[in-house]
Amino acid sequence: MAGVVRTALDEDLGPEPGRDVTTQATIAADAEGCADLVARADGVVAGLVAVDEVLAQVAARLGAPTPTVVFVARDGDAVRAGDVLATLSGRTQVLLVAERTMLNLASRASGVATHTRRWADALAGTRALVLDTRKTTPGLRALEKYAVRAGGGTNKRMGLYDVAMVKDNHVVAAGSVGAAVEAVRERFPEVAIQVEADTTEQALEAIDAGADFLLLDNMPTPVLAATVAAVRARTTDVPDAPGYVELEATGNLTLDRAAEVAATGVDHLSVGGLTHSSPILDLALDLR
Repeated sequence: MAGVVRTALDEDLGPEPGRDVTTQATIAADAEGCADLVARADGVVAGLVAVDEVLAQVAARLGAPTPTVVFVARDGDAVRAGDVLATLSGRTQVLLVAERTMLNLASRASGVATHTRRWADALAGTRALVLDTRKTTPGLRALEKYAVRAGGGTNKRMGLYDVAMVKDNHVVAAGSVGAAVEAVRERFPEVAIQVEADTTEQALEAIDAGADFLLLDNMPTPVLAATVAAVRARTTDVPDAPGYVELEATGNLTLDRAAEVAATGVDHLSVGGLTHSSPILDLALDLR
């Protein structure tokens, strides 16, 4: 978080220590103030973890004490328009210089959490969970994936380094699904291996090759249901049992299809839109 905040402040203020020509010209350096962080729309809040870091870095740049923060809401809370999320007290210059960076990060994260909660609610009562992808804003992946968790979703992998994802291009390069899986096992034996499948036949081939879980891509619901049944018949349908293979549906997923897709028995619905298409949740900082 510290690096993200530092980059954002450099972008807004110029190279460190930077300056806010309006605030520093119109407000005395020793003036004290109090401000409320307020929701302007209904949603799920996230990114409040960034507030203290932004204030601390701004205070250090200005050579001022770090403002105090009293949080009323916590990340993951459902909020209504007009709700006060936190109250900030300290040097007015620090509060106003920090305002936009703080709001940008919290509004973005809250938008992701709000969108995720809609999916989580749509899947309530099923075995399926909504999860994110690597389609994140450069530099903000950790924050956006944190926001997914705050909204009731889950993370599959953080990047290219922690889980192997064998897709069609890897299969072409390696020569077959089996060859690709074997190559990963040999080079990186500690990582889990997921294989993308477009058909039931490909899914079963991946199981035979030793995949730990499958990405079932762009399958119509009847094909998806048949594939899940075929995989469960070949392995086991008891989650966490030895040999259990996790199944993830992705591609052409919409909220109105969520329950239908979950009913096929998949474990996850992978939704890139959680991070690449969520509108922000409107937040504001109101100086008293």
